Amino acid sequence: MTYSEYGEPSILELTDAPMPKASPGAVVIRVERASVNPVDWKVMAGGLDPLIDAVFPVIPGWDVAGVVEQVGPDVPEFSPGDRVASYGRKDVIQGGTFAEYVTLPAPSVAAIPDGVDTDTAAGLPLAGLTALRCLETLELSEDDTLLIHAASGGVGFAAAQLARETGARVIGTASTENHEKLENIGAEAVAYGEGLVERVRQLAPDGVTAAADFVGGVREDTLALLAEGGRHVSIADPTVEEAGGRWVWVRPDGPRLRTLLEKVAAGTLQVAIDRSFPLVDAAAALEVSKAGEANGKLLIDATR
Repeated sequence: MTYSEYGEPSILELTDAPMPKASPGAVVIRVERASVNPVDWKVMAGGLDPLIDAVFPVIPGWDVAGVVEQVGPDVPEFSPGDRVASYGRKDVIQGGTFAEYVTLPAPSVAAIPDGVDTDTAAGLPLAGLTALRCLETLELSEDDTLLIHAASGGVGFAAAQLARETGARVIGTASTENHEKLENIGAEAVAYGEGLVERVRQLAPDGVTAAADFVGGVREDTLALLAEGGRHVSIADPTVEEAGGRWVWVRPDGPRLRTLLEKVAAGTLQVAIDRSFPLVDAAAALEVSKAGEANGKLLIDATR
């Protein structure tokens, strides 16, 4: 799937492209699943143009799970036939994962452990690595109370589980229908929207020691709830840096992704999957994501 100019998901077209090359230090992956992230349709609309160059035509998509088709020179860690996953952001926007094949640098690729299915592996990379990076930035401990904005989304759900592993108390915002989902992993759920500060104060009268924003537009609520000396991060609002917070971007990282996949294999980390779309319907998947109508990860099935 490609687009030749910035625009809405509807401009995606199913086109033929040359087989990507197995360049030095890289692997060619036969894509089985890609997953949709909000950044995909934001990139398509030109939202990252000030930060990253686009070389048209562009194949969208950064998450992938599949099988190694070829390896380039000096890639001893992978062989053809290996099951792998990756968060495959590159230095330029061009050859993404909404395709039958993609070439990615070996350091960004992780082997999928036995017992982890392809759908789960595809839904994990960007969301899981982002959650991990945010929690490492916050330096959570068992003494913390963490507020997660949008805790039932892809990044928030992963962050809630990883935070609970540290022993931290987790309060997460979500729509009412997703409260049970959070409570099942040991988080305390609150409804988002007007009155959020008061609802969180009922659970944590002294405020929270850390906050993670995965939705944007909640900086003032965060600041109203942070205890003195509290830390906060956002992946959606760079203005948090004006208020003592950190705006977090995640880097491709195969070894860290492997650690997360091993948690999935061990049963300590879940990935919620909503539904999958055939490759030809990738635009529809992006529209569902953009409308906020998914309850879990949306996948692109490149095998159909």
